[in-house]
Amino acid sequence: MTRRSTFKFRLYVADDTMNSAQATANLQVLCKTHLPGRHEIEIVDVFKEPQRAILEGIRMTPTLLRLAPLPIRRIVGTLVDTRRVMETLGLVTDVV
Repeated sequence: MTRRSTFKFRLYVADDTMNSAQATANLQVLCKTHLPGRHEIEIVDVFKEPQRAILEGIRMTPTLLRLAPLPIRRIVGTLVDTRRVMETLGLVTDVV
């Protein structure tokens, strides 16, 4: 993975529930802090687009997919633990 890689994320949420709002905010902060100018975020509301969630195998919300660079990675939850999120998504391993 090069330093110039663009990271593409898809976050599945359930309307504007507290957990979904928290995951959205945490993802935005994480990207602005650690991937400035190198990220794209797509938000998918499972109530508005249930077929997309079914096709992706989404069983819980919020669920975040890192679509690019490959391989696809997935994490479920509010994304509050930055270190765990970064490690799970394969972004870096030395986050403080």
